[in-house]
Amino acid sequence: MAIQVGDKAPDFELKDNHGRTVKLSDFRGAKNVVLLFYPFAFTGVCTGELCELRDNLPKFEDRDTQLLAVSNDSIHTLRVFAEQEGLEYPLLSDFWPHGNVSRAYGVFDEDKGCAVRGTFVIDKEGVVRWTVVNGLPDARDLNDYVKALDTL
Repeated sequence: MAIQVGDKAPDFELKDNHGRTVKLSDFRGAKNVVLLFYPFAFTGVCTGELCELRDNLPKFEDRDTQLLAVSNDSIHTLRVFAEQEGLEYPLLSDFWPHGNVSRAYGVFDEDKGCAVRGTFVIDKEGVVRWTVVNGLPDARDLNDYVKALDTL
């Protein structure tokens, strides 16, 4: 079961597409976080979603929000994907232990071995304020994230 609104967001430490360590708790007291889980780099729906976020990054920056995108791909795959698509926000690797953070948020599909499309809007105190979980083929609407951020 996915993390619910009002829950404290589980802290994590993952490597980004440049090999840097990113901890959710590093943003506490400083920025809101949109934590976005997606199945795999280089797939059609995922590429479309992440490029739409790229094209609308100021909407998040203007709302004092850090965008973090998490998949179960390796950091090497994420590096090439980010370079190819011009993605300048962190792509985090939940590769090993495989799906550990995705499981903590309740969005890991054990049969497919990847995260489903889960999004969590987390406030500066580390509390989940909005969430949506879609199936693998169903893209999310980034305007929903923006509306949720506007309520913080």
